Amino acid sequence: MQISGTLSLSHDQQQFTEKRIELLRQIDRHGSVSAAAKAMGLSYKGAWDMLDAINNLSGKELVSRVTGGKGGGGSVVTAEGKRVLQVYDLFAEAHQRFLELLAQHIDNPQDAYGVLQRIGMKTSARNQLSGEIVRIRHGSVNDEVTVHLSAGDEITAIVTKESVESMDLGLGKKVYALIKASSILLATEEPRNISARNILKGTVDRVIQGGVNAEVVLVLTGQTRLAAVITRESVERLQLGVGNTAWMFFKASSVILGV
Repeated sequence: MQISGTLSLSHDQQQFTEKRIELLRQIDRHGSVSAAAKAMGLSYKGAWDMLDAINNLSGKELVSRVTGGKGGGGSVVTAEGKRVLQVYDLFAEAHQRFLELLAQHIDNPQDAYGVLQRIGMKTSARNQLSGEIVRIRHGSVNDEVTVHLSAGDEITAIVTKESVESMDLGLGKKVYALIKASSILLATEEPRNISARNILKGTVDRVIQGGVNAEVVLVLTGQTRLAAVITRESVERLQLGVGNTAWMFFKASSVILGV
């Protein structure tokens, strides 16, 4: 039986899977997110979702937009993005050699694969961020944990004391933060006197219209990109357009932390 596997590299909460690396490679080849998505069989929105996750988790811009020019603009892989591709290719070669060696020695490859498959986990949360814990305020039942994101912004989560202990959360701990797009509300003026713990200012990067709802992506001060799903009527009422200033707000209880 032949053994195959996927390669995922992680460093300081950055995770680069084969699919994410291939998207970078296709953008580098075509100079366009749209063309890269088509080459990979992805939707345009799906490609941008993946690209937002890549930039947010890395803390550095791996793909940047280029405006103007003969072709009307496009997207290019930055020097940091090219370095990631080079490092990944070196690991991929070593990974393949490891799999070939493993196939020669393992007694029951199918059983081993089943165990690894059960360990794997995916999440449906649209917004996946990485950062470091900078503050913890302890309560009788829950603790308030503030995370400094890789790109420079901060968000706060409410976590049970049991979870804080089981995940060994402390100052300086590297964590993931997950936020569903449906949990985020938008405003065109700074919200005041509301219970939401997280209020973040940003600029509308893009609006993707659907049949009933629309996805609005904001670029925050530190270049973190967060997506919110609101109704089409809300987009029209708020007059949300690319380049407009807007505020995102969501409860601390809507933020899920992982390590």
